[in-house]
Amino acid sequence: MLTLCGETSEPIWIDFASRITWTQELRATVNPMGEIPVLEEESRKLTQTAPILLRLSERFDRFGGWNEAERFEVLRWLFWDNQKLSGFMASYRFLRIFSKVADPAVLTWQRRRVDDFLGILEAQVGKRPFIVGEESTIADLSLCAYLSFPADETGYDFAETHPHIDAWLSRIAHLPNWQAPYDLLPGKRLPRFRVGPRLSGRFCQPSKGGFLEVGSYVLTTQSGRRKQVEMWV
Repeated sequence: MLTLCGETSEPIWIDFASRITWTQELRATVNPMGEIPVLEEESRKLTQTAPILLRLSERFDRFGGWNEAERFEVLRWLFWDNQKLSGFMASYRFLRIFSKVADPAVLTWQRRRVDDFLGILEAQVGKRPFIVGEESTIADLSLCAYLSFPADETGYDFAETHPHIDAWLSRIAHLPNWQAPYDLLPGKRLPRFRVGPRLSGRFCQPSKGGFLEVGSYVLTTQSGRRKQVEMWV
């Protein structure tokens, strides 16, 4: 979001794999919920992805929708994504590739849920260029997050399984200043404990920085008279 708004950033790595978000120190000093991302504006720390996107959209007057109807749709899809699509895809991807022990029955159940949610998204972006209409919003940026990782991590070749999602992701990837996750957040690799099948994908392939877990960095931005913003992701 910051990059798309033309803001520069400096990532700072957090050792997500060591369960640092479970520690009392992080919960006392960063986020009592024990989660990332966190948006820090001066001494104020804001948490949870949807409110952070809403805050940045308001601050930079970008990606918020053009009218009341679109803004309602943005909220509707943000909340649905956090509870449904990204909520399940995040854990499915992590267990599938980055977990030492993953119960096959759990993965099968999660896969069925993700399949259902992807079907809903496929129908939505098959009718319009972006989630709420002709232009991209923070709803698109939220929904595309975990789908933008390489296909061998997500387990989906969207060009084959969900062509409308594949085309929608391509439109997002062509937005000015867009960067794929592994290009935007270079850093220490998150260890892989199993290797997914090498599926095809047209974008968002790993950069030379290697594999990492999105949600492990602090972004700092300064622009003109705006004050410092930090983004833990």
